Amino acid sequence: MAKSYIVGNWKMNQNRHELNEFFGHLEKEELNPGNFWIAPQFIHIQTCIEKTNKVPLKIGAQNCSDQTSGAFTGEISPSSLADIEAHFVILGHSERRALFNESNELINSKVKAVMGNKLVPILCVGETLEQRESNETMNVVLDQVTKGLQGVKLGAEDDIIIAYEPVWAIGTGKTASPEQAEEVHAGIREKLKELYPECGENISILYGGSVKPNNIDDLIKQPNINGGLVGGASLKAEDFMALCRAIN
Repeated sequence: MAKSYIVGNWKMNQNRHELNEFFGHLEKEELNPGNFWIAPQFIHIQTCIEKTNKVPLKIGAQNCSDQTSGAFTGEISPSSLADIEAHFVILGHSERRALFNESNELINSKVKAVMGNKLVPILCVGETLEQRESNETMNVVLDQVTKGLQGVKLGAEDDIIIAYEPVWAIGTGKTASPEQAEEVHAGIREKLKELYPECGENISILYGGSVKPNNIDDLIKQPNINGGLVGGASLKAEDFMALCRAIN
């Protein structure tokens, strides 16, 4: 059975004062260890990891290089993330695909590099509004899944998460209806079972399109939606906790 998660993607937000305030609020709450994750800016990852001795969150990165080391100015090595005990890396987010021209092939290389360093990849997939209106959603999304996981083998100790994020619903206030989201999640589930017959049923698939406390309940009632990859609603401790309680 797939596990449920709330993963907060802070993007380029939260300064040191704001993250201290965020963790201060969470220290007063009871959280299930392992189900709730946060991806801060790179500069704050170590600080957030140090705070997990009081708050049982898993901390990860929003991106990384596909190279372990070398002359790659400005890049972040997955082995360095593993060295500071980060837990996961978000890969293939629509903003990385659109703003930094990341291809399926590069994202696939990053997935392999992350897994090679015993980190959990969260592979993001999703269609644009134009692609949805052209009835290309399933073709686009399943192509991203297939190419993102090309050559990736999953053993008993390996973990991977898929996040479906319709590009047209990110940061717009729009969200796919629970039924629209479930239709795509169900298609992803079938593709995962095809690629990984022994464990595809147990791979978590998160929804990531303007997830908020007022829509999380309806989303996670769907059989193939195993939680959320959350942007803006993860920045405020109260909203983040409301999301966590929904799956706790």
